[in-house]
Amino acid sequence: MTTATEKRVHLSDLHNDHKLWLNTLAFCKEEITILEHRMEEIAKQNSTGEVMAELEHFQNQYIRQREVIDELRHELKQHENALEKEVRDHPIAVDHRLFVDHTGHREEMATFEKLYRELKEEFMRWLAKRM
Repeated sequence: MTTATEKRVHLSDLHNDHKLWLNTLAFCKEEITILEHRMEEIAKQNSTGEVMAELEHFQNQYIRQREVIDELRHELKQHENALEKEVRDHPIAVDHRLFVDHTGHREEMATFEKLYRELKEEFMRWLAKRM
């Protein structure tokens, strides 16, 4: 059920958001792989208990980030599928109709991007300290 205060947008805007967000998630997932390779290099060079504990912290964080990425990707795909079904079921003037904006997804992505950026910055500071 929609309320009068919910923002409404065109289907193409929703679709473009989905594409952008899915690309962002794919980029972050690939970047995590690169950062994990960097962690492996550090582990080979320095296997002290302190360094290994710090690396484990980051490894756990990256595992969780991958899980979040997968969850967000699934939610976005589900929403895209629902929009596609709506278009199939009601194809008339679909380019001119307005749909409820996906404010919840927008907020989830903003939160993900903020937390991911903070984790990456923390890791980069840690790397600089350990080099």
